[in-house]
Amino acid sequence: MPDYIFPLVNGSDATSSDVMQFQYLMYRPLYWNGEDGKPVANSALSLAYPPQYSNDGRTVTIKLRHYDWSDGQPVTSRDVEFWIDLLKAEKDNWWQYVPGEFPDNLVAATYPSSETFTLTFDRAYNHSFLLGNQLPQIIPLPQQEWDRTSLSGPVGNYDLTSAGAKAVYQFLNSESNDLGTYANDPLWQTVDGPWRIDSYSAATYYVSLRPNEAYSGSPKPTLSRLVELPFTSDAAEYDALRSGQIDYGYVPYQDVGQDSYLKSRGYRIEPWATWGFNYLSVNFANPRLGRVFSQLYVREAMQELVDQPGFVKSIFHGLAYATDTVIPARPTTPLISTKVRTAGFAYDPQEAKRLLASHGWRENASGVDVCRRPGAGRADCGPGVKAGTVLALPLEFASGTATITAEVSVLKSDFAKAGIDLVLDEAPFDSVVGEVSVACDRSKPKTCSWGLGYWGTGWTYFPASYPNVSVPFGSGSFLNAGYYQSAEANRLMEATLTGSGLAPMRTLELYMARNLPVIWMPEPYYQISAIRTSLKGAVPQDPLLNLYAEGWRF
Repeated sequence: MPDYIFPLVNGSDATSSDVMQFQYLMYRPLYWNGEDGKPVANSALSLAYPPQYSNDGRTVTIKLRHYDWSDGQPVTSRDVEFWIDLLKAEKDNWWQYVPGEFPDNLVAATYPSSETFTLTFDRAYNHSFLLGNQLPQIIPLPQQEWDRTSLSGPVGNYDLTSAGAKAVYQFLNSESNDLGTYANDPLWQTVDGPWRIDSYSAATYYVSLRPNEAYSGSPKPTLSRLVELPFTSDAAEYDALRSGQIDYGYVPYQDVGQDSYLKSRGYRIEPWATWGFNYLSVNFANPRLGRVFSQLYVREAMQELVDQPGFVKSIFHGLAYATDTVIPARPTTPLISTKVRTAGFAYDPQEAKRLLASHGWRENASGVDVCRRPGAGRADCGPGVKAGTVLALPLEFASGTATITAEVSVLKSDFAKAGIDLVLDEAPFDSVVGEVSVACDRSKPKTCSWGLGYWGTGWTYFPASYPNVSVPFGSGSFLNAGYYQSAEANRLMEATLTGSGLAPMRTLELYMARNLPVIWMPEPYYQISAIRTSLKGAVPQDPLLNLYAEGWRF
Protein backbone atom coordinates (compact mmCIF):
# COMPACT_ATOMS: atom_id res chain seq x y z
CA MET A 1 0.00 0.00 0.00
CA PRO A 2 1.52 3.38 -0.97
CA ASP A 3 1.77 5.39 2.25
CA TYR A 4 5.06 7.33 2.10
CA ILE A 5 5.76 9.93 -0.60
CA PHE A 6 9.06 11.59 0.45
CA PRO A 7 11.89 9.94 -1.59
CA LEU A 8 14.32 9.47 1.28
CA VAL A 9 12.76 6.32 2.60
CA ASN A 10 13.06 4.71 6.02
CA GLY A 11 13.13 0.94 6.50
CA SER A 12 9.49 0.39 7.47
CA ASP A 13 8.27 2.20 4.33
CA ALA A 14 10.74 0.69 1.87
CA THR A 15 8.24 -1.43 -0.03
CA SER A 16 7.70 -1.77 -3.75
CA SER A 17 4.30 -0.11 -3.43
CA ASP A 18 5.95 2.94 -1.83
CA VAL A 19 9.09 3.19 -3.94
CA MET A 20 8.83 1.84 -7.49
CA GLN A 21 5.07 1.94 -7.82
CA PHE A 22 4.47 5.30 -6.19
CA GLN A 23 7.51 7.54 -5.63
CA TYR A 24 9.32 6.63 -8.86
CA LEU A 25 6.27 7.59 -10.89
CA MET A 26 6.81 11.16 -9.66
CA TYR A 27 10.47 11.40 -8.62
CA ARG A 28 13.12 9.81 -10.81
CA PRO A 29 16.39 8.32 -9.48
CA LEU A 30 19.68 9.56 -10.90
CA TYR A 31 20.26 6.24 -12.66
CA TRP A 32 17.49 3.88 -13.71
CA ASN A 33 17.72 0.11 -13.42
CA GLY A 34 15.46 -2.20 -15.41
CA GLU A 35 15.10 -2.68 -19.16
CA ASP A 36 13.07 -5.11 -21.27
CA GLY A 37 12.28 -7.35 -18.32
CA LYS A 38 15.90 -7.63 -17.17
CA PRO A 39 17.65 -6.31 -14.01
CA VAL A 40 20.19 -4.18 -15.88
CA ALA A 41 21.21 -0.52 -15.98
CA ASN A 42 19.08 1.58 -18.34
CA SER A 43 20.92 4.62 -19.67
CA ALA A 44 18.00 5.91 -21.75
CA LEU A 45 15.74 6.40 -18.70
CA SER A 46 18.46 7.83 -16.45
CA LEU A 47 18.65 11.49 -15.46
CA ALA A 48 22.41 11.48 -16.05
CA TYR A 49 24.85 10.35 -18.70
CA PRO A 50 27.03 7.30 -17.90
CA PRO A 51 29.54 8.11 -15.13
CA GLN A 52 33.18 8.79 -15.90
CA TYR A 53 35.85 7.33 -13.59
CA SER A 54 39.21 8.76 -12.59
CA ASN A 55 42.41 6.81 -13.25
CA ASP A 56 42.59 5.60 -9.66
CA GLY A 57 38.90 4.60 -9.76
CA ARG A 58 37.95 6.62 -6.67
CA THR A 59 36.34 9.67 -8.27
CA VAL A 60 33.19 9.61 -10.38
CA THR A 61 32.24 12.56 -12.57
CA ILE A 62 28.58 12.79 -13.56
CA LYS A 63 26.85 15.06 -16.05
CA LEU A 64 23.09 15.54 -15.85
CA ARG A 65 20.83 15.30 -18.86
CA HIS A 66 18.36 18.14 -19.40
CA TYR A 67 15.28 17.51 -17.24
CA ASP A 68 12.84 20.03 -15.80
CA TRP A 69 10.74 20.07 -12.68
CA SER A 70 7.03 20.53 -13.18
CA ASP A 71 7.40 24.17 -12.01
CA GLY A 72 9.65 24.85 -15.01
CA GLN A 73 12.94 24.91 -13.10
CA PRO A 74 15.73 22.64 -14.37
CA VAL A 75 16.94 19.61 -12.44
CA THR A 76 20.46 20.60 -11.38
CA SER A 77 23.42 19.37 -9.39
CA ARG A 78 22.08 21.49 -6.51
CA ASP A 79 19.13 19.09 -6.32
CA VAL A 80 21.57 16.20 -6.06
CA GLU A 81 23.52 18.03 -3.35
CA PHE A 82 20.27 18.67 -1.47
CA TRP A 83 19.43 14.94 -1.38
CA ILE A 84 22.95 13.97 -0.31
CA ASP A 85 22.97 16.61 2.45
CA LEU A 86 19.67 15.37 3.87
CA LEU A 87 20.90 11.79 3.67
CA LYS A 88 24.15 12.55 5.49
CA ALA A 89 22.24 14.29 8.27
CA GLU A 90 19.71 11.46 8.70
CA LYS A 91 21.51 8.39 7.38
CA ASP A 92 20.32 6.23 10.28
CA ASN A 93 16.77 6.68 9.00
CA TRP A 94 17.62 5.62 5.44
CA TRP A 95 16.53 2.13 4.44
CA GLN A 96 19.73 1.44 2.46
CA TYR A 97 22.20 2.57 5.11
CA VAL A 98 25.00 0.17 6.03
CA PRO A 99 27.79 1.57 8.26
CA GLY A 100 30.88 2.14 6.15
CA GLU A 101 29.00 2.31 2.88
CA PHE A 102 27.22 5.25 1.24
CA PRO A 103 27.35 8.02 2.43
CA ASP A 104 30.11 7.04 4.91
CA ASN A 105 32.40 6.04 2.05
CA LEU A 106 31.92 9.43 0.33
CA VAL A 107 34.99 11.50 1.25
CA ALA A 108 34.30 14.48 -1.03
CA ALA A 109 31.60 15.88 -3.30
CA THR A 110 31.94 18.91 -5.56
CA TYR A 111 29.37 20.69 -7.70
CA PRO A 112 31.35 22.75 -10.25
CA SER A 113 28.35 23.56 -12.43
CA SER A 114 24.59 23.15 -12.52
CA GLU A 115 25.02 20.18 -14.86
CA THR A 116 28.05 18.43 -13.35
CA PHE A 117 29.17 17.03 -10.02
CA THR A 118 31.88 14.70 -8.75
CA LEU A 119 31.86 12.11 -5.98
CA THR A 120 35.10 10.85 -4.46
CA PHE A 121 35.00 7.61 -2.50
CA ASP A 122 37.35 6.21 0.12
CA ARG A 123 38.56 3.51 -2.26
CA ALA A 124 38.03 2.17 -5.75
CA TYR A 125 34.79 0.24 -6.01
CA ASN A 126 33.52 -2.27 -8.52
CA HIS A 127 32.01 -0.21 -11.36
CA SER A 128 29.08 -2.62 -11.61
CA PHE A 129 28.40 -2.00 -7.92
CA LEU A 130 28.51 1.78 -8.29
CA LEU A 131 26.35 2.01 -11.41
CA GLY A 132 24.05 -0.86 -10.56
CA ASN A 133 23.59 -0.17 -6.86
CA GLN A 134 25.03 2.97 -5.22
CA LEU A 135 24.42 5.74 -7.76
CA PRO A 136 20.78 4.70 -8.45
CA GLN A 137 20.03 5.39 -4.78
CA ILE A 138 20.47 9.12 -5.41
CA ILE A 139 17.19 10.89 -6.13
CA PRO A 140 17.45 14.60 -7.01
CA LEU A 141 14.96 16.62 -4.97
CA PRO A 142 13.51 20.06 -5.87
CA GLN A 143 15.72 22.18 -3.64
CA GLN A 144 14.02 25.37 -4.85
CA GLU A 145 10.75 24.15 -3.28
CA TRP A 146 11.66 21.71 -0.51
CA ASP A 147 14.60 23.35 1.27
CA ARG A 148 12.45 24.74 4.06
CA THR A 149 11.57 23.92 7.65
CA SER A 150 7.85 24.66 7.50
CA LEU A 151 5.18 24.84 4.83
CA SER A 152 4.72 28.59 5.35
CA GLY A 153 8.39 29.36 5.85
CA PRO A 154 10.82 30.63 3.19
CA VAL A 155 12.98 28.44 1.01
CA GLY A 156 16.65 28.74 1.94
CA ASN A 157 19.90 26.81 1.91
CA TYR A 158 19.27 25.13 5.23
CA ASP A 159 20.65 21.79 4.03
CA LEU A 160 24.19 23.21 3.85
CA THR A 161 24.56 22.78 7.61
CA SER A 162 23.96 19.55 9.47
CA ALA A 163 21.46 21.18 11.85
CA GLY A 164 19.61 22.77 8.96
CA ALA A 165 19.51 19.52 7.00
CA LYS A 166 18.06 17.73 10.01
CA ALA A 167 15.36 20.37 10.38
CA VAL A 168 14.45 20.11 6.68
CA TYR A 169 14.35 16.33 6.87
CA GLN A 170 12.12 16.39 9.93
CA PHE A 171 9.74 18.77 8.19
CA LEU A 172 9.55 16.72 4.98
CA ASN A 173 9.21 13.46 6.89
CA SER A 174 6.40 14.96 8.97
CA GLU A 175 4.60 16.10 5.83
CA SER A 176 5.06 12.67 4.28
CA ASN A 177 3.52 11.04 7.35
CA ASP A 178 0.46 13.31 6.98
CA LEU A 179 -1.24 11.11 4.38
CA GLY A 180 -4.44 13.12 4.34
CA THR A 181 -2.69 16.08 2.68
CA TYR A 182 -0.99 14.26 -0.21
CA ALA A 183 -3.32 15.51 -2.92
CA ASN A 184 -3.32 19.17 -1.87
CA ASP A 185 0.10 19.69 -0.28
CA PRO A 186 2.00 21.91 -2.77
CA LEU A 187 5.27 20.15 -1.89
CA TRP A 188 4.27 16.98 -3.66
CA GLN A 189 3.15 18.77 -6.84
CA THR A 190 6.72 19.62 -7.83
CA VAL A 191 7.90 16.50 -9.68
CA ASP A 192 10.30 15.53 -12.46
CA GLY A 193 8.70 12.17 -13.27
CA PRO A 194 5.94 11.42 -15.78
CA TRP A 195 3.13 11.54 -13.18
CA ARG A 196 1.89 13.81 -10.41
CA ILE A 197 -0.53 13.01 -7.63
CA ASP A 198 -4.14 13.93 -8.30
CA SER A 199 -6.17 12.22 -5.57
CA TYR A 200 -5.33 10.16 -2.50
CA SER A 201 -7.30 8.53 0.32
CA ALA A 202 -5.53 8.14 3.64
CA ALA A 203 -8.26 5.76 4.77
CA THR A 204 -8.04 3.28 1.90
CA TYR A 205 -4.70 4.16 0.15
CA TYR A 206 -6.52 4.88 -3.10
CA VAL A 207 -4.17 6.71 -5.47
CA SER A 208 -4.96 8.64 -8.63
CA LEU A 209 -2.19 10.21 -10.70
CA ARG A 210 -2.36 12.41 -13.78
CA PRO A 211 0.32 13.11 -16.38
CA ASN A 212 3.01 15.65 -15.63
CA GLU A 213 2.68 17.79 -18.73
CA ALA A 214 6.18 19.18 -18.18
CA TYR A 215 7.84 15.75 -18.13
CA SER A 216 11.16 15.95 -20.00
CA GLY A 217 11.65 12.24 -20.59
CA SER A 218 10.35 9.88 -23.21
CA PRO A 219 7.84 8.44 -23.73
CA LYS A 220 5.32 10.88 -22.36
CA PRO A 221 2.12 9.53 -20.80
CA THR A 222 -0.84 9.03 -23.12
CA LEU A 223 -3.26 7.78 -20.44
CA SER A 224 -5.36 10.51 -18.85
CA ARG A 225 -5.23 8.89 -15.40
CA LEU A 226 -3.36 6.15 -13.58
CA VAL A 227 -5.40 4.80 -10.67
CA GLU A 228 -4.03 2.38 -8.08
CA LEU A 229 -6.98 0.70 -6.41
CA PRO A 230 -6.75 -0.64 -2.84
CA PHE A 231 -8.22 -3.98 -1.77
CA THR A 232 -8.51 -5.56 1.66
CA SER A 233 -8.02 -9.11 0.41
CA ASP A 234 -7.16 -11.26 -2.60
CA ALA A 235 -10.81 -12.19 -2.93
CA ALA A 236 -11.94 -8.58 -3.18
CA GLU A 237 -9.34 -7.82 -5.86
CA TYR A 238 -10.26 -10.92 -7.84
CA ASP A 239 -13.97 -10.08 -7.75
CA ALA A 240 -13.16 -6.63 -9.18
CA LEU A 241 -10.94 -8.21 -11.84
CA ARG A 242 -13.61 -10.70 -12.94
CA SER A 243 -16.17 -7.92 -13.20
CA GLY A 244 -13.87 -5.90 -15.48
CA GLN A 245 -13.19 -3.02 -13.09
CA ILE A 246 -9.41 -3.38 -13.45
CA ASP A 247 -7.18 -3.09 -16.51
CA TYR A 248 -4.07 -4.46 -14.81
CA GLY A 249 -4.56 -6.74 -11.81
CA TYR A 250 -3.54 -10.12 -10.49
CA VAL A 251 -4.91 -13.61 -10.15
CA PRO A 252 -4.61 -14.99 -6.61
CA TYR A 253 -2.78 -18.31 -6.58
CA GLN A 254 -5.82 -20.13 -5.27
CA ASP A 255 -7.75 -18.95 -8.35
CA VAL A 256 -5.14 -19.70 -11.01
CA GLY A 257 -7.24 -22.58 -12.39
CA GLN A 258 -9.87 -20.08 -13.54
CA ASP A 259 -7.56 -18.34 -16.01
CA SER A 260 -9.77 -19.35 -18.93
CA TYR A 261 -12.61 -17.14 -17.71
CA LEU A 262 -10.38 -14.06 -17.62
CA LYS A 263 -8.93 -14.85 -21.02
CA SER A 264 -12.43 -15.07 -22.42
CA ARG A 265 -13.09 -11.62 -20.96
CA GLY A 266 -10.17 -10.04 -22.79
CA TYR A 267 -7.22 -10.48 -20.39
CA ARG A 268 -3.78 -11.95 -20.92
CA ILE A 269 -2.07 -13.80 -18.04
CA GLU A 270 1.58 -12.91 -17.36
CA PRO A 271 3.62 -14.28 -14.41
CA TRP A 272 5.83 -11.54 -12.93
CA ALA A 273 9.21 -12.72 -11.59
CA THR A 274 11.14 -10.52 -9.18
CA TRP A 275 14.86 -9.89 -8.68
CA GLY A 276 14.76 -11.25 -5.16
CA PHE A 277 14.35 -14.20 -2.81
CA ASN A 278 11.90 -15.29 -0.13
CA TYR A 279 12.50 -16.36 3.46
CA LEU A 280 11.36 -16.69 7.04
CA SER A 281 13.11 -13.93 8.99
CA VAL A 282 14.95 -15.20 12.08
CA ASN A 283 15.46 -12.94 15.11
CA PHE A 284 18.93 -13.56 16.58
CA ALA A 285 18.25 -10.66 18.98
CA ASN A 286 15.24 -12.31 20.63
CA PRO A 287 15.94 -12.22 24.41
CA ARG A 288 14.69 -15.79 24.96
CA LEU A 289 15.48 -17.52 21.69
CA GLY A 290 18.38 -15.60 20.19
CA ARG A 291 20.93 -18.09 21.52
CA VAL A 292 18.87 -20.95 20.09
CA PHE A 293 18.70 -19.37 16.63
CA SER A 294 22.45 -18.72 16.77
CA GLN A 295 23.09 -22.48 16.65
CA LEU A 296 23.62 -23.38 13.00
CA TYR A 297 22.30 -26.91 13.54
CA VAL A 298 18.96 -25.45 14.72
CA ARG A 299 18.66 -23.39 11.54
CA GLU A 300 19.67 -26.43 9.48
CA ALA A 301 16.91 -28.45 11.13
CA MET A 302 14.35 -25.73 10.44
CA GLN A 303 15.45 -25.53 6.80
CA GLU A 304 15.03 -29.30 6.47
CA LEU A 305 11.42 -28.87 7.61
CA VAL A 306 10.50 -26.56 4.71
CA ASP A 307 9.06 -28.58 1.83
CA GLN A 308 9.81 -26.11 -0.96
CA PRO A 309 8.92 -28.47 -3.86
CA GLY A 310 5.68 -29.37 -2.12
CA PHE A 311 4.76 -25.73 -1.60
CA VAL A 312 5.49 -24.91 -5.23
CA LYS A 313 3.28 -27.75 -6.42
CA SER A 314 0.33 -27.68 -4.02
CA ILE A 315 0.07 -24.05 -2.92
CA PHE A 316 1.45 -22.12 -5.89
CA HIS A 317 0.32 -24.49 -8.67
CA GLY A 318 3.84 -24.50 -10.09
CA LEU A 319 4.01 -20.69 -10.24
CA ALA A 320 6.88 -20.35 -7.77
CA TYR A 321 10.41 -21.70 -7.43
CA ALA A 322 12.79 -22.75 -4.68
CA THR A 323 15.25 -20.25 -3.24
CA ASP A 324 18.57 -21.26 -1.72
CA THR A 325 20.66 -18.16 -1.26
CA VAL A 326 21.00 -14.37 -1.56
CA ILE A 327 21.24 -14.24 -5.37
CA PRO A 328 17.85 -14.47 -7.09
CA ALA A 329 17.19 -17.65 -9.04
CA ARG A 330 15.22 -15.69 -11.65
CA PRO A 331 15.61 -13.94 -14.01
CA THR A 332 18.64 -15.86 -15.23
CA THR A 333 21.89 -14.03 -14.53
CA PRO A 334 25.61 -14.87 -14.71
CA LEU A 335 25.88 -14.02 -11.00
CA ILE A 336 24.22 -17.27 -9.89
CA SER A 337 26.49 -20.27 -9.40
CA THR A 338 25.27 -23.70 -10.47
CA LYS A 339 26.91 -25.08 -7.32
CA VAL A 340 24.21 -23.44 -5.21
CA ARG A 341 21.64 -25.92 -6.44
CA THR A 342 23.45 -28.74 -4.63
CA ALA A 343 24.57 -26.72 -1.62
CA GLY A 344 21.17 -26.28 0.01
CA PHE A 345 19.08 -28.44 2.32
CA ALA A 346 16.46 -30.91 1.13
CA TYR A 347 13.15 -31.46 2.92
CA ASP A 348 13.86 -34.19 5.48
CA PRO A 349 11.86 -34.16 8.75
CA GLN A 350 13.56 -37.31 10.02
CA GLU A 351 17.01 -35.79 9.56
CA ALA A 352 15.83 -32.60 11.28
CA LYS A 353 14.55 -34.64 14.23
CA ARG A 354 17.81 -36.62 14.41
CA LEU A 355 19.88 -33.44 14.23
CA LEU A 356 18.08 -31.86 17.19
CA ALA A 357 18.24 -35.08 19.23
CA SER A 358 21.98 -35.36 18.59
CA HIS A 359 22.42 -31.97 20.27
CA GLY A 360 20.57 -32.78 23.47
CA TRP A 361 16.93 -31.99 22.68
CA ARG A 362 14.19 -34.33 23.91
CA GLU A 363 10.44 -34.14 23.50
CA ASN A 364 8.30 -33.34 26.55
CA ALA A 365 4.86 -34.74 27.25
CA SER A 366 3.36 -32.32 24.71
CA GLY A 367 5.70 -33.47 21.97
CA VAL A 368 7.77 -30.28 22.03
CA ASP A 369 11.57 -30.41 22.21
CA VAL A 370 13.27 -29.25 25.42
CA CYS A 371 17.00 -28.73 25.94
CA ARG A 372 18.09 -31.56 28.25
CA ARG A 373 21.84 -31.29 27.66
CA PRO A 374 23.01 -27.67 27.95
CA GLY A 375 26.61 -26.85 27.18
CA ALA A 376 29.02 -25.94 24.41
CA GLY A 377 30.11 -29.43 23.42
CA ARG A 378 29.48 -30.96 19.99
CA ALA A 379 26.62 -33.06 21.39
CA ASP A 380 25.15 -30.27 23.57
CA CYS A 381 22.41 -27.70 22.93
CA GLY A 382 25.02 -25.00 22.35
CA PRO A 383 26.60 -21.97 24.04
CA GLY A 384 24.08 -19.88 25.96
CA VAL A 385 21.15 -22.27 25.51
CA LYS A 386 19.81 -22.93 29.00
CA ALA A 387 18.54 -26.24 30.31
CA GLY A 388 14.77 -26.45 29.98
CA THR A 389 14.59 -24.12 26.97
CA VAL A 390 11.54 -25.13 24.95
CA LEU A 391 11.43 -25.03 21.15
CA ALA A 392 8.18 -23.07 21.11
CA LEU A 393 8.91 -20.49 18.42
CA PRO A 394 6.61 -17.49 17.83
CA LEU A 395 5.90 -16.91 14.14
CA GLU A 396 4.29 -13.61 13.17
CA PHE A 397 2.83 -13.70 9.67
CA ALA A 398 0.88 -11.42 7.36
CA SER A 399 -2.87 -11.84 7.06
CA GLY A 400 -5.10 -11.41 4.03
CA THR A 401 -3.27 -13.67 1.57
CA ALA A 402 -4.47 -17.25 1.18
CA THR A 403 -1.07 -18.58 0.09
CA ILE A 404 0.70 -17.22 3.15
CA THR A 405 -1.96 -18.71 5.42
CA ALA A 406 -1.60 -22.07 3.64
CA GLU A 407 2.22 -22.02 3.88
CA VAL A 408 2.15 -21.23 7.58
CA SER A 409 -0.37 -23.99 8.24
CA VAL A 410 1.89 -26.55 6.52
CA LEU A 411 4.96 -25.21 8.32
CA LYS A 412 3.30 -25.65 11.71
CA SER A 413 2.47 -29.26 10.88
CA ASP A 414 5.91 -30.07 9.47
CA PHE A 415 7.87 -28.35 12.24
CA ALA A 416 5.90 -30.39 14.77
CA LYS A 417 7.32 -33.56 13.18
CA ALA A 418 10.70 -32.62 14.66
CA GLY A 419 9.37 -31.36 17.99
CA ILE A 420 9.21 -27.66 17.14
CA ASP A 421 6.01 -25.84 18.09
CA LEU A 422 5.30 -22.80 15.92
CA VAL A 423 3.17 -20.36 17.92
CA LEU A 424 1.27 -18.47 15.24
CA ASP A 425 0.42 -14.78 15.42
CA GLU A 426 -1.47 -13.32 12.44
CA ALA A 427 -1.35 -9.56 11.83
CA PRO A 428 -1.92 -7.11 8.93
CA PHE A 429 0.82 -7.00 6.30
CA ASP A 430 2.01 -3.47 7.19
CA SER A 431 2.18 -4.39 10.86
CA VAL A 432 4.28 -7.48 10.21
CA VAL A 433 6.65 -5.70 7.81
CA GLY A 434 7.02 -2.76 10.22
CA GLU A 435 8.01 -5.06 13.06
CA VAL A 436 10.06 -7.87 11.53
CA SER A 437 11.74 -6.28 8.50
CA VAL A 438 13.79 -3.64 10.35
CA ALA A 439 16.25 -3.96 13.21
CA CYS A 440 14.64 -3.77 16.64
CA ASP A 441 16.04 -1.74 19.55
CA ARG A 442 18.05 -4.23 21.58
CA SER A 443 18.12 -1.81 24.52
CA LYS A 444 14.36 -2.36 24.73
CA PRO A 445 13.91 -6.15 24.84
CA LYS A 446 10.15 -5.96 24.29
CA THR A 447 10.72 -4.57 20.78
CA CYS A 448 12.74 -7.71 19.96
CA SER A 449 10.16 -10.21 21.18
CA TRP A 450 9.32 -11.65 17.76
CA GLY A 451 10.99 -14.92 16.88
CA LEU A 452 10.24 -15.73 13.25
CA GLY A 453 8.56 -13.41 10.79
CA TYR A 454 6.95 -14.00 7.41
CA TRP A 455 5.26 -11.58 5.05
CA GLY A 456 5.52 -13.70 1.90
CA THR A 457 7.57 -11.44 -0.38
CA GLY A 458 11.00 -11.60 1.26
CA TRP A 459 13.63 -9.35 -0.31
CA THR A 460 13.84 -7.69 -3.70
CA TYR A 461 16.98 -5.84 -4.79
CA PHE A 462 15.12 -2.76 -5.91
CA PRO A 463 16.24 -0.42 -7.26
CA ALA A 464 19.56 -2.21 -7.82
CA SER A 465 20.68 -4.38 -10.70
CA TYR A 466 23.84 -5.35 -8.77
CA PRO A 467 22.97 -6.93 -5.40
CA ASN A 468 24.37 -5.40 -2.23
CA VAL A 469 23.89 -8.30 0.16
CA SER A 470 25.16 -6.23 3.09
CA VAL A 471 21.90 -4.25 3.14
CA PRO A 472 19.74 -7.16 4.32
CA PHE A 473 22.50 -9.12 6.10
CA GLY A 474 25.50 -6.89 6.89
CA SER A 475 26.38 -6.18 10.51
CA GLY A 476 24.91 -2.83 11.49
CA SER A 477 22.52 -2.54 8.54
CA PHE A 478 19.17 -1.02 9.46
CA LEU A 479 17.44 -3.72 7.41
CA ASN A 480 19.35 -6.59 8.98
CA ALA A 481 16.17 -7.16 10.91
CA GLY A 482 17.25 -10.33 12.68
CA TYR A 483 20.72 -9.07 13.67
CA TYR A 484 22.47 -11.82 11.72
CA GLN A 485 26.18 -11.58 12.55
CA SER A 486 28.97 -13.33 10.68
CA ALA A 487 32.50 -11.98 10.31
CA GLU A 488 33.08 -14.29 7.35
CA ALA A 489 29.88 -13.15 5.64
CA ASN A 490 30.90 -9.52 6.18
CA ARG A 491 34.30 -10.20 4.60
CA LEU A 492 32.73 -11.91 1.60
CA MET A 493 30.14 -9.16 1.20
CA GLU A 494 32.88 -6.53 1.19
CA ALA A 495 34.70 -8.47 -1.55
CA THR A 496 31.64 -8.24 -3.81
CA LEU A 497 31.80 -4.44 -3.59
CA THR A 498 35.49 -3.93 -4.21
CA GLY A 499 36.55 -7.02 -6.13
CA SER A 500 36.15 -7.70 -9.81
CA GLY A 501 34.53 -10.39 -11.88
CA LEU A 502 31.93 -12.95 -10.80
CA ALA A 503 34.01 -14.96 -8.33
CA PRO A 504 33.38 -12.82 -5.18
CA MET A 505 29.60 -12.95 -5.59
CA ARG A 506 29.60 -16.67 -6.30
CA THR A 507 31.72 -17.36 -3.21
CA LEU A 508 29.35 -15.30 -1.07
CA GLU A 509 26.19 -16.95 -2.34
CA LEU A 510 27.56 -20.44 -1.59
CA TYR A 511 28.48 -19.39 1.95
CA MET A 512 25.05 -17.90 2.61
CA ALA A 513 23.32 -20.99 1.24
CA ARG A 514 25.00 -23.05 3.94
CA ASN A 515 25.14 -20.54 6.81
CA LEU A 516 21.43 -19.74 6.70
CA PRO A 517 21.01 -16.09 7.77
CA VAL A 518 17.30 -16.81 7.30
CA ILE A 519 15.19 -19.85 6.48
CA TRP A 520 14.78 -20.00 2.71
CA MET A 521 11.23 -20.23 1.40
CA PRO A 522 9.89 -20.73 -2.13
CA GLU A 523 9.75 -17.51 -4.11
CA PRO A 524 6.34 -17.02 -5.68
CA TYR A 525 6.06 -14.81 -8.68
CA TYR A 526 5.44 -11.26 -7.52
CA GLN A 527 2.03 -11.72 -9.01
CA ILE A 528 0.23 -13.57 -11.75
CA SER A 529 -0.78 -10.50 -13.69
CA ALA A 530 -4.01 -10.23 -15.60
CA ILE A 531 -3.62 -7.48 -18.19
CA ARG A 532 -6.32 -6.29 -20.52
CA THR A 533 -5.28 -7.28 -24.05
CA SER A 534 -6.11 -3.81 -25.32
CA LEU A 535 -3.55 -2.29 -22.92
CA LYS A 536 -0.28 -2.12 -24.83
CA GLY A 537 3.22 -1.60 -23.44
CA ALA A 538 2.67 -3.37 -20.12
CA VAL A 539 4.97 -6.32 -20.87
CA PRO A 540 7.63 -7.45 -20.31
CA GLN A 541 7.17 -6.85 -16.59
CA ASP A 542 10.15 -5.48 -14.72
CA PRO A 543 11.87 -7.81 -12.19
CA LEU A 544 12.82 -4.71 -10.17
CA LEU A 545 9.07 -4.01 -9.86
CA ASN A 546 9.07 -0.71 -11.70
CA LEU A 547 5.94 0.41 -13.53
CA TYR A 548 6.41 1.98 -16.95
CA ALA A 549 2.90 3.41 -17.13
CA GLU A 550 4.05 6.39 -19.17
CA GLY A 551 4.46 3.92 -22.04
CA TRP A 552 1.08 2.24 -21.63
CA ARG A 553 -1.65 2.94 -24.13
CA PHE A 554 -4.96 1.57 -25.33
